[in-house]
Amino acid sequence: MSKDNHQHAQSSPETSDELIEYRVQGLSCPNCTREMQEEIQKLDHGNNARLSYNSGKLTLSPHVNLSRVETILKSDGARIVHAPQTALSAASAEVQPIHSLHSHGSAQGDDQEHGHDHAHEHSHGGIGSMKWLLSISAVFYLSTFLLEGKVAEPVVIALYAGAMILSGYTTFLRGLRNLTRFKFNMDTLMTVALVGAVIIGEWREATLVAILFGLNELLEGYGMNRARQSMEALLAAAPKEAELWKDGQTQRVPIESLTPGDVVRVRPGEKIPSDGAITQGTGAVNEAAITGESVPVTKREGDAVFGGSVSTDGVLYIAISKAYEDSSLAKIMHLVQEAQDSKTPTELFIDKFAKYYTPAIMIIALAVTLIPPLLLNQPWMTWIYQGLSILIVGCPCSLVLSSPIALVSGMTRAARNGILIKGGVHLEQLGRLEAIAFDKTGTLTKGEPAVYAETVYDETKFYAVVGALEQSSLHPLAKAVMKHLEIKNPQCMFNEPQQITVLPGEGIRAEIGGKLFWVGSEEVLQHVNGPQDHISSVEEDIRRMKSQGYTIVAAVSEDRVLGQFGLADEIRPETATVVSKLHEAGITDTVMLTGDHEQSAQAIAKQSGVARVFASLLPEQKVAKIKELSSRKKTGMVGDGINDAPALAAADLGIAMGKGTDSAIETADVVLMQDHLGKLPGAIKTARRVNQIIKWNIGLSLSLKAIALLLTIPGWLTLWIAIISDMGATIIVTLLGLTILLGKDQELKSGY
Repeated sequence: MSKDNHQHAQSSPETSDELIEYRVQGLSCPNCTREMQEEIQKLDHGNNARLSYNSGKLTLSPHVNLSRVETILKSDGARIVHAPQTALSAASAEVQPIHSLHSHGSAQGDDQEHGHDHAHEHSHGGIGSMKWLLSISAVFYLSTFLLEGKVAEPVVIALYAGAMILSGYTTFLRGLRNLTRFKFNMDTLMTVALVGAVIIGEWREATLVAILFGLNELLEGYGMNRARQSMEALLAAAPKEAELWKDGQTQRVPIESLTPGDVVRVRPGEKIPSDGAITQGTGAVNEAAITGESVPVTKREGDAVFGGSVSTDGVLYIAISKAYEDSSLAKIMHLVQEAQDSKTPTELFIDKFAKYYTPAIMIIALAVTLIPPLLLNQPWMTWIYQGLSILIVGCPCSLVLSSPIALVSGMTRAARNGILIKGGVHLEQLGRLEAIAFDKTGTLTKGEPAVYAETVYDETKFYAVVGALEQSSLHPLAKAVMKHLEIKNPQCMFNEPQQITVLPGEGIRAEIGGKLFWVGSEEVLQHVNGPQDHISSVEEDIRRMKSQGYTIVAAVSEDRVLGQFGLADEIRPETATVVSKLHEAGITDTVMLTGDHEQSAQAIAKQSGVARVFASLLPEQKVAKIKELSSRKKTGMVGDGINDAPALAAADLGIAMGKGTDSAIETADVVLMQDHLGKLPGAIKTARRVNQIIKWNIGLSLSLKAIALLLTIPGWLTLWIAIISDMGATIIVTLLGLTILLGKDQELKSGY
């Protein structure tokens, strides 16, 4: 929630009220939506009301007079199409936005499934009726070309008037109402322009303006509906009911009634109702709703699962660990909806600009109409015509629409690929990144050690001794060694050692066949009573391996060293490719920040392609380094969202990867819901494309208007040029915003 909204809610006397959310259809433009929100906020108890053009949602206190709200909405052709979706505490919504709105996510999910057809019926019905009206208007308009000169002039004028009324009556009504209130927006401009054109007898141009303005509104509505429907399809992943398993019996219950500890049965094709762990059963689970990964993951007893995932081929019994409103999916759904309503700096600037721009255009049009005839003795009709043309050119439709459709499309495309962006401001920031800093452990690497090197002096005994002593150990290094031995010889069986003793700081001592052996760090070499030249040679080999960043696991007997393994944190298989693609995407500086020692960090950097390394850093030093980087370049920090919170917060943009972990969702600005970095380059490319399209849209809108306005100096501006510059810009802006939804996400779905 924005600071402004937060402050507004705090100052409101209604903070103890519950807020009810409604679905609204027919919002015509962001500017009109903002004006209607301001009117609703002036009603009794309306202080906390919020009307979002991007999401098509109205949130307000139940004490507000709903009939007056509906009247305000009706003035713009909008209407409430759904019953209240949810109720929530305004106070808790402001203080604890994620937690208090979990029921909001649930209710929204219910609404999406039960009310989906209803929403589409209204949406398509509104668009359908507008199509018919515009089609009839077009027929009337084209008929005038055939009938002009063949029938009486009043008949032709009647056809023009009919076409104008059918296609533009909503604009007339809104414009006239605005004029009575001295409110100047795009509807006011168009109404004055059309009335003026009719007064001076320019029926053909006026009618075409009305038809094209209607077509323009139709395309705007279609564009925003398309972006909203893509988001709604994403949010439809919420399950509605679950099969509660109790005492050997199942019962269908709403997911809201589930509590931690309940066991549910999920059959093939059904959605998992909430986060939990499998207590019985094995099967593939499609986690696309959470991670964006389309390939199902095999899950077994004890494995964690996410709500909204789908069991594809097995019956699973799942112990619920969280109530649905606390689940990863509910949080994601809420944050996605919140993201739609957030305003970027670009949008805030456009809103402020449009607020002063529209009255300024009316003043310019009035000056163009009056000054030449009054001061320069120019003909009145010529300059009235020029003034009306300026009103049409000055309509801010395309400018206001430059950003919203592109932003919603961008966030939708990212979210359906498992990339959660918490607002348009963060999407813009993602597209501006110049540098990215990575945590090493768990981000560039798997966070698990693996054997990378080995030196063997006694092959007969080395593998057998290491396998025998390490096979029962739970230490991560021991597990990595056993995994390596299994790959080398999968059929190998190891003897059971006797007299096993754990030596703190060293490793393990045990007896095999009556002889003592040690396995552990290089400290175990102190137990060897062999030749000094052998020991010196081994120590040199160990120094060489340690200089490469390896951790040592050695095996020795009483009289000689058998060999040693060099282990290091295993780099993720996609890391090098991801870093390369980030450089291709325009990231000029990649940095690794780690608390590990220099040699280990340099080894990973060399494998991954990261340009710079800062090792042996304490958490506070990571934060200081991020601040230093951010002072020079727009810097993003990528971490696992668990222990990197301070650095994520210090960066210009925090990017967490954590496959839906609570800390990742709550800490970062952008969350990669997968457990890898494979989709980060594609997310940055999408964000850059959104920023580029917004710039193109703003530049196109302003340049076309500027060119058209300059044509007034020699008196060359006509209504036809005005129509093309205004309507053409709006149509192009809408279509460009929707192109973000097109195409396959090959980069994002590369399956690392």
